[in-house]
Amino acid sequence: MTQFPHRILFAADGSAESDMALHHTVDLLGHTQAEVHVVHVGLVSPWTNPDAMNPTQQARLRAEGQVVLDAQVAKFEAAGITPTATYLRMGRATDEILRLRDEVEADLIILGSRGLNAFKRVLLGSDAEGVVRHAPCPVLVVRKDR
Repeated sequence: MTQFPHRILFAADGSAESDMALHHTVDLLGHTQAEVHVVHVGLVSPWTNPDAMNPTQQARLRAEGQVVLDAQVAKFEAAGITPTATYLRMGRATDEILRLRDEVEADLIILGSRGLNAFKRVLLGSDAEGVVRHAPCPVLVVRKDR
């Protein structure tokens, strides 16, 4: 059993909690030679189906997602870490994070969580909860103390 992960998948959403998770990732990378792969998933769901969007709307969603991804990558680089690879995916965050985890064979997923209450979690869903439930590897979920 290895002590430290070799390949980390960091899922960024641009939130304050995501920034906290980034700082934990940077700290962990200071103790290991692991690769870090950074992903941002732009939401495309049954309610925002890409087939119902015109090309301008699709391009706008991708551009907005790229801004979030670029900002997170810049924070890694400011900490002296160059991500191995970056990914902009469109879809449900849980599905895309887990799919990418399989593609890059990450042995740790790190993401932030807003800590939604039960009502909001039922209404909106929780990406962190979905990743934790279905990931075949350890997941580090970072959230603010209340």
